[in-house]
Parts: sequence; C-alpha cells; structure tokens
Amino acid sequence: MTLIGFLLMFLLIGFFALLVIKMVPLYLEHFKIVSSLNALKSEPNWADKPKDEIQRILQRRWDINSVDSVLAKNDVQYSRENGRVKVRVAYEAVTHVMGNVDLLLTFDDMILSESL
Repeated sequence: MTLIGFLLMFLLIGFFALLVIKMVPLYLEHFKIVSSLNALKSEPNWADKPKDEIQRILQRRWDINSVDSVLAKNDVQYSRENGRVKVRVAYEAVTHVMGNVDLLLTFDDMILSESL
C-alpha cells in the first residue's frame, strides 16, 4: 500500500471514529430517557395519574439525570385509547460534527399501560 493509500485509510477511520465519539453521548442520554420511562411504568397506578403529573415526574427524573435533549412539555405525548394509557417520547437530537456538517438522530419510545 502506498503512502496515499495509508493516508486515505487513516482519514476514513478518523472520520468514523469522530462520528462514534459524537454519537455515544446522544445514545447514553437516550438510555437515560428509556430508563425513566421504564421506571414510570413500574410505579403503582401510574396510568391513573393525570397528564400534568406524568410530565412532572418525567421532567424531574430527566433533570436529575442531566437530560437536555427532551422537555416533558414539548416532547411527551399522552393519550388514552381503549382503556389504556400511552405515553410516547419522540424527539430529535442534533450534534455538530465539523464545518457545516451536523448529525441528526431520531428517537421514538413508548410505554403502554395494562387495560384499565
């Protein structure tokens, strides 16, 4: 392999390493959001609570865990359908990579209550 081949290979490896370094914090934050949803689902009688109370519980947990990508008022959808409560968190996380290149990750998670 020539010197130019090695430089191109290292450039390519470096670019993908940069992408991984930029994505890891976003995925770690996503895991915190999912664990907060699972903790909410494990609470007794969580489906009987009003929408504002569920938003307050989730926002408090996200504040404690330093989650900045999601706001309970904007990104949490709450609905009651067929005697079941559905809480959905859908959001996009954006991080700057270099120059005018940004990385956009889309997340969509949901918990569903048992039949009431």
